[in-house]
Order: sequence, then C-alpha cells, then structure tokens
Amino acid sequence: MPAKPTRPRVNVRRPDVMELVSAEVAVHYQSSIVEKIKDQGGKISNGNTTLLLAQDFGFCYGVERAIDLAYASRKVFPENRIFLIGEIIHNPDVNQNLRDMDIVSLPWQEIDATYDDLTPDDVVIVPAFGAPTSLMEKVEEKGCYTVDTTCGDVMKVWRRVRGYAKEGITSIIHGKANHEETRATASRALGESKDGHYLTILTLADADYLCDYLRNGGDKAAFLERFSDCYPPGFDPDIHLDKIGVANQTTMLKSETLEIQQRLAKAMTDRDGSDEKFSMFDTICGATQERQDALFEMLKTKMDLLLVVGGYNSSNTAHLVEIGEKELPTFFIRNADQIKSLEEIVHYDLHHQEEKTSAYAEVFSGKEHVIIGLTAGASCPNNLIEQTILRVFELRGSPLDFS
Repeated sequence: MPAKPTRPRVNVRRPDVMELVSAEVAVHYQSSIVEKIKDQGGKISNGNTTLLLAQDFGFCYGVERAIDLAYASRKVFPENRIFLIGEIIHNPDVNQNLRDMDIVSLPWQEIDATYDDLTPDDVVIVPAFGAPTSLMEKVEEKGCYTVDTTCGDVMKVWRRVRGYAKEGITSIIHGKANHEETRATASRALGESKDGHYLTILTLADADYLCDYLRNGGDKAAFLERFSDCYPPGFDPDIHLDKIGVANQTTMLKSETLEIQQRLAKAMTDRDGSDEKFSMFDTICGATQERQDALFEMLKTKMDLLLVVGGYNSSNTAHLVEIGEKELPTFFIRNADQIKSLEEIVHYDLHHQEEKTSAYAEVFSGKEHVIIGLTAGASCPNNLIEQTILRVFELRGSPLDFS
C-alpha cells in the first residue's frame, strides 16, 4: 500500500501574518482603560466608589497564543474550510468571534460523521486544552492541516502521565472528568500501547474514599459505581492501584490539589509502610496559581463586593469564585450586561449549576462609599473587564471619563 502523502508544514506565525493578527486581536480584546488602571496600582476611585483590580487577572500567555494562532489560521488559509475541536478557550465572546470568521466547531466528546467528512484541504485547530488522542488520530488519518494551540502547561502534564504509564503507574488525575483538558490528559495516561490506567477524582471526599480503599480494600462494585466514567475499560482497583501517581487538570484549586496529594501519600505509606509506590508532580498552571494568589492577596483588603468575570464553563474562573465567596458577596458574571441595575445582578450559581438573579443593593445600604473588587479568569479578555468597570461606575452615578 502506498504511503499516505505527508502534509507540508505550515508556519502560521509568519511575521507578516502576525502583524495583522496583533492589530485585529488588539481591536477585539485589549483595553487602554484597563492598562491605565493597572499602571496606577490596580485602584481607581471616583465619586462614591473605589474599584480594585487583582494584580493578576485575565488572559494568560497560553490563551493569547491560542487566539493568535486561530486568527492566523484564517489569514494563512483564507479559502479553506477551518474547523476547531470544541472551543478554543472557555469564553463565549471569543468563541463567537471565531464563528464569525467561519471557523466551525467539531464535537470534542466523540467522533461523529463530521470527522468522516474532513478532507486533506481542511484545517483543524486543536484548542488550548488539547484534544483526546482518538480525535487527533482521526484528524491525522484524514490528512488535514493541523494548527495545534495546546497550552505548554497542559503538555507538561501529558508528559508526566505518559511517563507513569511506561512505569506501570496508574495516574490519579485531580480534575473534572468531563472537562476537555482532563479527557485529553486521560487519553495520554493510557500510554503509547493504550494499556495504561487512570482514575479521575474531583473532590476531597473522592480522595478520602480512594484513601480508604487503598488502606482497607472494600466493595469493588461500589468503587466502580462511584467513579463510573472516571476510568478506562478494564480498570480494576484491586490490581491497578498498586502503584499510583498524581497529576491534575492544570486549572484546579492549588490548595485542594496539594491536600489530595498529601492524603494519598499518607494512605500509600499506611498501606505499604513507605511511599515508594507513590509519585506526584505539581502540574498546576502557573497563570492559574498567579490568579489565585493575587485574589488571596486582594482579599486582605476590606471590600463590599467582588465581581468575577469569565465564561461559566471556565474551570479556573470558577475556582476564583469559590475563593471569593468564602469571604464576601461574590458574583460570577459573563460580562457587564449582567449587571442590570444597582438592585439586581444576573450571575452563575456554582452550587446549583444555574444562572440566577440576585438582589445586592443591601451590600451598599447605609454606606456613602463602597469598595468593589474585580478579577477575571485566564480566558477573559480585557475588553470585557473594561466594560464591567465602566458599568459599575455608571450605575453608581459617577461615570468615568478617560478623555
């Protein structure tokens, strides 16, 4: 059988292309107002309101790179069909802009007929989260041009779990089992021969259940039922938990990942008398950690209200909300339009997994001057942050004037 022709490598980051991309991305996503506020220490006061910006917030390098490559793909391939596996990042405004550029989303959970219709002239963009190996193999089989925007921090995790597989170590992945990044990481944990194993856990309660099983064994059927959809076919907890290694979705809450590592290490030591069969590696994304640390620092300042801006399906943004709501009234919003008035705000309730409307005027009751904090996840562009800032001051009756 003749060898399949190899696609020529296409460098979409050509200087002439990136100059155009930079200008277009700046128009869509940058904000001179946000930059001015950052330059003055992340604090702005006007009239009866002070707004504080976290030291680190918004787009990270990996997100910026992914968006740049997606925009560059359309310029390098102006006539080709361009597809994107799932979403480029978890931000509805950014993904809508790509749809407006006629970049069509492919399913990321499974292969369907749309993958069969791909041709060698098509371009497929791999999102910042990466994609499962089954999808990548299908795209390669179809001979498409591929533009891979996978974040470098995610690929570090892949290298770690591949290494675990080679050593016969089962990867314990701290993450959301149905998140794009975790699904992509789990596929790499199978190793090159596809016979590796993994178990995805989400909560400290999951970790404690696993720890108890490591120490004492238990009802295997109940174990498999609890973690259904969190392990590959053929996984047997009585066999494949002999040696384990921890990895994580890069956008998880750092403190929780560290706690899970410690509990699992203790359980393995209790079972075996040592931790020789336990491995761990800190794979929390640097940008995620910086945004969490910046919020913890900002929370040392007394504030009346915290706004967290980002896509509802953004994991790193959700963790910022979790941090904030333990200290003060915190609202998770997609954009400024959800601040309807000083009496109500439309926001996402993490605990009930639904959008709701809440009154928040009581936060300001009896106060002549209020302090509002603002942060955003790594997939939120500065233009949305700017709009939120302007909306807050407008509704407080002291609109900003940067003319």
